[in-house]
Amino acid sequence: MNGLTTRAVMVGLLLLLGGATAAAEEYTLEDLFRIGMQKSEKIRISGENVEIADSGKYRALSTLLPRVTAFGTYTSYTDEKRNAANSLIQPDRQSVWGARIDENLSLSGREFTSFSLSKDNVERSRYDFRSYREEFLLSVSLAYFEFMKARKGLEIADSNVERLAKYREAARTRLQAGEITKTTVLRAEGELSGALSDQIRARNAYESARVFLARLVGIEREFGIREVPVTELETPDLGVLKDRALKTRPDVKSAETQVRIAEKQIDVSRGAYWPSVNVAGVYSSTEQSPETASYNRESAYGAVTLNFPLFEGGLRRAEVRESESRYRQAEFHYRDFVKSVSVEVENTYLDLVAQKGIFKSAQDQLAYAEDNIRAVTKQFEFGLASSLDVIDANNLLISAQKLMADATYNYQFFILRMQRVTGVPLMGYVSGVPTADEMP
Repeated sequence: MNGLTTRAVMVGLLLLLGGATAAAEEYTLEDLFRIGMQKSEKIRISGENVEIADSGKYRALSTLLPRVTAFGTYTSYTDEKRNAANSLIQPDRQSVWGARIDENLSLSGREFTSFSLSKDNVERSRYDFRSYREEFLLSVSLAYFEFMKARKGLEIADSNVERLAKYREAARTRLQAGEITKTTVLRAEGELSGALSDQIRARNAYESARVFLARLVGIEREFGIREVPVTELETPDLGVLKDRALKTRPDVKSAETQVRIAEKQIDVSRGAYWPSVNVAGVYSSTEQSPETASYNRESAYGAVTLNFPLFEGGLRRAEVRESESRYRQAEFHYRDFVKSVSVEVENTYLDLVAQKGIFKSAQDQLAYAEDNIRAVTKQFEFGLASSLDVIDANNLLISAQKLMADATYNYQFFILRMQRVTGVPLMGYVSGVPTADEMP
């Protein structure tokens, strides 16, 4: 009974493990992009900046609209007061209530400029959010390809262990037949031991890459990846790529908008030199007990007030100079950023061309290494190759497999990086529908 119980428990555990493995979700890169944008706290934090800027637009609008206030006062005096003619001049109680409408505007129209500036600020915040989102997706793609490299590295390590185990068994068979010496078997044992160590390191790297990708995207640790075949990209002319980047990249548009904002801020600061006008309309009602001789039950009036600040200690001049400096600063930043974008596009273009060449060379090298290991293994079994030939062929195969994995995923990553630096939305690109003018 104990044996049957143990078997039943083991079968149950195997079924549970199999069910857990089967239940693991499989994702494509597009799925990871979509989930990351939905679950990432960093994306949400950046999105709130758009909401904050939008609130600033309504705050600027409020200065253009009239302000309506209601007021009410109740006063209780200690005693009545009369003048020399015995007329009541202070009642026992008095209550006053009413409403007031005020409109305060500068003759320079700086409030309208501020409202226009606030709308530009909303536009800039949206460009910044889109740029941050694209940078986040690029970091997701980098983590994705690093995970794929680690997975491929583990597969290479597993196949290497299996291959060296077969080599060791072949060496033992030939030793028993007296065809080789024991040193060959010992060499095979040493190579297998080293392969097992490499397998442990590869598994650790694989688990670390899995944890990092799951944390970055916001998915469960147990997941699977559906790999997309490599699609070679025809790279356009470098000049075309630079023009596209300057026209479509959201961070370039954000820098342009910042220059426009800084220019309008100069007009807002200069508007402080102009007088401001206040237009007010007031209605009030008064109740007294007892009523005084000058008692006025209700009144309504309008007033226009013109304010012109004559001296403020140089505050307005300082604000204008500061705004002019910030405008020049925004212009310099934009020019510098345009140069940086051009350099970034050119470097990415060169890297992409290089990775494409490496990818093609790695394909040929892997084919040669696979043919070589098959031929040398057969030769060793028939005594036509030495153990050193087998080990050299195996090392060549491992090197070619790792080069092929790195070349494949680096090439795919630089394709996405090229889309990022030229302003093509990554989500649209992996979905097959790139829309460069897409806005959040």
